[in-house]
Amino acid sequence: MEQQELRKKLLQIVEKNSRIAIDELAVMLGVPEIDAAGALQSMEEEGIICGYHTMIDWSKTSIEAVSALIEVKVTPQRGMGFDTVAERIYKYPEVQSVYLMSGGFDLMVILEGKSLQEVAGFVSNKLSTMDSILSTATHFILKKYKDHGTILTKKYEDTRERVSP
Repeated sequence: MEQQELRKKLLQIVEKNSRIAIDELAVMLGVPEIDAAGALQSMEEEGIICGYHTMIDWSKTSIEAVSALIEVKVTPQRGMGFDTVAERIYKYPEVQSVYLMSGGFDLMVILEGKSLQEVAGFVSNKLSTMDSILSTATHFILKKYKDHGTILTKKYEDTRERVSP
């Protein structure tokens, strides 16, 4: 298998299951374990694989959390651009993700807090006080149906065998 194709298939597999064993990964790719492990390590060192995360459906726990999407309109400062503003934002520990995007807003910030008030406090005390922030629009996530390719609201399927009288 060509190196580029191997890397692409490996990335597709570990993106869906980062806990997959190297021997199983090698079988799925049709390559020796040493090649699978080497390709994985190489992409970690190159920064292509940036980390491994566990997806948790927090709604099924007793832990209270609020997630929000915050659209941010920015006036980039001369010589700094969007990257500097994004860096200032993503350094806050409550910020989960920051994306540069097209459309009416420039940045999308995904934030997690313990309450609506905590998220509102972040927006009013930290985000909106930055010089280059023109405006924000906050959207609270009410329910997650699918996240990172994983369906979170699986419907109950009755797997019992039907018995007729």
